[in-house]
Amino acid sequence: MNSEQNLSELTDEELMEAAKKMKLSTITHATLIGIMVGVIIYSAAKNSLGFLTLIPLFLAYKVFHNPENNKRNEELKRILKARNLK
Repeated sequence: MNSEQNLSELTDEELMEAAKKMKLSTITHATLIGIMVGVIIYSAAKNSLGFLTLIPLFLAYKVFHNPENNKRNEELKRILKARNLK
């Protein structure tokens, strides 16, 4: 089964719980990206740009760019809107 079928088969309560998890995940990802950007800025100011500066940048990209979760989140938003939930 794909995620669209899974999400469409959920009850309203389960969809609301999934929306809460999505929101918490978004906040966690934003916090991690902010910390990594802070490390990059500190590293660049302290030692100039180097290979070790690029590691947090790569990790921030991997956290931010997750197409599978992005598709699921968009589908969840669409189903919530269709069911007039939120």
